[in-house]
Amino acid sequence: MITGEIRNKIDAIWDTFWTSGITNSMTVLEQMTYLFFIKILDDAQLKQEATALAFDSTIENPTFPEGDWVNPQTEESVPYQNLRWSTFKNFDAQLMLKTVRDDVFLFIKNLNSGKNSSYSTYMKDAIFLIPNERTLTKLVDGVSDLNMEDRDTMGDVYEYILGKMAASGTNGQFRTPRHIIKMMVALVKPTL
Repeated sequence: MITGEIRNKIDAIWDTFWTSGITNSMTVLEQMTYLFFIKILDDAQLKQEATALAFDSTIENPTFPEGDWVNPQTEESVPYQNLRWSTFKNFDAQLMLKTVRDDVFLFIKNLNSGKNSSYSTYMKDAIFLIPNERTLTKLVDGVSDLNMEDRDTMGDVYEYILGKMAASGTNGQFRTPRHIIKMMVALVKPTL
């Protein structure tokens, strides 16, 4: 069960999306999930780096290795360090939006590129919709305040968000998946 404090933080993040003009609940959930994922990637590597430092070892296959990442759209070299939540959250608002929109989001979209995985399949059509610097700054600050290390808490956060979506009455976009519809039609066997 999430605490009132966490609930208030999620509500503030939700309200930030809505006041920026992103009012479709599914879009809010999607964009929020992208931000959570970006932060979790960096948090995981920070934890690996601390362990490696404590045991005088190295990290195998880090998400953010030393050196530069080449943006496939612009051909510009971007330091991997700039793609990390712990780095870009300290950028000024304009640079943060440019970095997240043009580099970080493209980086996460291409994490498993070339591999036939459910992640790469889902992310190939992902779109970054956060409209401006002010909104992104408020969202990054809000997400930074959440402790994402406890999986149970994050599960509770998602349950709370889904409950909030269901209770808001703005969710005509919930639909029955096509394979369930086909199964129901096959079971009923309607005739014309």
